[in-house]
Amino acid sequence: MINRDLIRRKIVQLTYAYYQNGNRNMDNAEKELFFSLSKAYDLYNYQLQLIVEITKEARKRYDLEVSRVQREGGDAPSQKFAFNRFAVQLEENKMLGEWIEAKNSSWDDDIEVVRRVYTAVVESDIYQEYMNAEEDSYDADREVWRKLYKNIVMNSEDIEAMLEEKSLYWNDDKDIIDTFVLKTIKRFDPANKANQELLPEYKDMEDREFARKLFRATILNADEYQKYMGRISRNWDFSRLAYMDMVIMQIAIAELVNFPGIPATVTINEYVELSKIYSTPRSGGYVNGMLDAIARSLIETGVIMKELPERPHREQNVQRRAGRGGFGVHSGAREGQQRRQRIGQPRYRNNNGNDWNDNNGYQYDQPSYDQPSYDQPAEPTAQDNAAEEEK
Repeated sequence: MINRDLIRRKIVQLTYAYYQNGNRNMDNAEKELFFSLSKAYDLYNYQLQLIVEITKEARKRYDLEVSRVQREGGDAPSQKFAFNRFAVQLEENKMLGEWIEAKNSSWDDDIEVVRRVYTAVVESDIYQEYMNAEEDSYDADREVWRKLYKNIVMNSEDIEAMLEEKSLYWNDDKDIIDTFVLKTIKRFDPANKANQELLPEYKDMEDREFARKLFRATILNADEYQKYMGRISRNWDFSRLAYMDMVIMQIAIAELVNFPGIPATVTINEYVELSKIYSTPRSGGYVNGMLDAIARSLIETGVIMKELPERPHREQNVQRRAGRGGFGVHSGAREGQQRRQRIGQPRYRNNNGNDWNDNNGYQYDQPSYDQPSYDQPAEPTAQDNAAEEEK
């Protein structure tokens, strides 16, 4: 489950925190990286467990209604949702059960959150359509939970607030973990019964080694990578640069230099997207242009043996664009401030993407050589800026 998209995101967070916090101990920082990755896997299982807990709450309500009908008379309640076949299979799942036992995981302390989410579920049109539908099948049971998770659970403010209290790591992870939960629901097969496979924490040691090597290279070779950035932007003041942009580019350069099997276009695309998440509204265009220029310089000097598509005829250097104001701190620099503050606090206290292919099973973030190439030379257009402002 822990793929390279999630690893890159964690390394951005941990690298930023490493420089913001006073104690710059490489070994402890690496332990924090793997601890934060393990917490992401915990969140994946915890959200699956929530489906089970909501179903148990439905069962309690069903039992109470049965007792009431027996005392007072009336129509028997429907057991369709309380004994939803997908949810029952998930409840009996061996992998989830082993994780719950190993972590001693429980929603008991947050039962009010479970009840509020259950109420939102039964009041939804999705629930009403499911309960009123004539179809009674496993596929319908699984599909209603996919819809409920996507529309109710994923958007629950109660859950978001609770997760933030539970773990400092979880809120930044929730969006990507939610996609894994949805794909897990879709993948369930009644024929597998309790042996249905969930996503493992790591596919193999290769992804774990990718995390370790990329993080160490980013920190230990920081001076060298910052020189690469300095050469490309030598005509303007580095202090005007959003600090998160520098962190993201430093990690991207580490990946360009140390992982020859990952195409330069893939690396640039990944970190451009991360800059849009963690930095300023126009950072995507800036990081794109800088990394394009840096990668070309590294290729020309023989530091890396990779390829990039030819630039369009309007090729210009990054320095001149910077002079037009595109690469400094702009009026939108406060966008994303809350996220940066979260990851910049001394939060890492414990010093101790993968896309799913429905035909072939779990696929784990191998470099995609046919990804659309990034914009060149990456200066934001008026439409880009309007789109960013709208977001």
